[in-house]
Amino acid sequence: MLTRTTRVPQAAPLARRPWAALLLWLWLVPVAACASFDGGGASDADSGQTASDVGASADTTAGGGDSAVSGDSVASGGDAGGSAADVAPDVAGPESQRIRVVAANLSSGKKQSYDPGHGARILRGLKPDIVLIQEFNVGDNSPASVNAFVVDTFTKDFGYYREVGPSNTMIPNGIISRFPIVDSGSWDDALVKNREFAWARIDVPGPKDLWAVSLHLLTSKSSVRAKEIQQLVTYIKANVPEGDLLVVGGDLNTNSVSEQSLNSFGALLNRTHRPKDQSGNGHTNAPRNKPYDRLFADQDLEAFHVPVQIGAQSFADGLVFDSRVFTPLTDVSPVQKDDSAAEAMQHMAVVRDFALPVQ
Repeated sequence: MLTRTTRVPQAAPLARRPWAALLLWLWLVPVAACASFDGGGASDADSGQTASDVGASADTTAGGGDSAVSGDSVASGGDAGGSAADVAPDVAGPESQRIRVVAANLSSGKKQSYDPGHGARILRGLKPDIVLIQEFNVGDNSPASVNAFVVDTFTKDFGYYREVGPSNTMIPNGIISRFPIVDSGSWDDALVKNREFAWARIDVPGPKDLWAVSLHLLTSKSSVRAKEIQQLVTYIKANVPEGDLLVVGGDLNTNSVSEQSLNSFGALLNRTHRPKDQSGNGHTNAPRNKPYDRLFADQDLEAFHVPVQIGAQSFADGLVFDSRVFTPLTDVSPVQKDDSAAEAMQHMAVVRDFALPVQ
């Protein structure tokens, strides 16, 4: 079983600390009374309004262990950064913030890693806020190598969790996030020896945290994948508060969108939206004939689903990104046309957007 890395949670915003709001109210009452005595009257701004919970600032990253980028300054976007907010306007109004989640089994080359650069370019071009990444191998897999990959691919304000453990963790899962990771770890997949279920609790904008789970199921049989999912559901029910948001995704190795194994999720996750490419193809393996990769949300998060917008295009159910068919590539710079056709490129990226209420 992999070692769980626990982080010290960031200080809660004012809206999450009732005692702080009470102290603020006690201070404001006499101030308002004085203003009224002076003939000015108390304004609406002085009538007990508290700060909106829009998440911790982007330069606050998870600390400790080998799983956090030290991001104590906000880097500019450019080709190596940005987010969904930079790509598409907020269609849900001023009281919400759009976030982009990407499932990414995008390793390539003979070493099954991100070193060749094809997957990194795709991630830069898609500008995700949160990535559920598989086969998270970079360089010698030291903290320094992984940190450098995250900073170069995104910005210094991104943090990450990557599975650590026994030497047989050959193709670890992980989560990369623009928002602070306040806790993370791995849940044991008893059927697999070289990866687990990687999870992270993320302080996204708004009053609720988002739990992200990155998984890579076995290629053997649907019945085996069903057992893996049953394990995962047990972990989620035991650890994720019912009121929090949840996204689960990655490389499921499913042979069809109606594979029996997916029924093991039960009512926990919504499977309504199936992302597709510009041609309407929702398959994600290299030959584009199997729906291996998916992103599922629980009912709470599903309520905030919005179309993925890239440039002038909108994808109602989300996007399966294939550089060989996506046009114009100028909308996803620095992606190159043959990135998705690279040697041993695993799968296509899966993209979904959500507009989270910040109040």
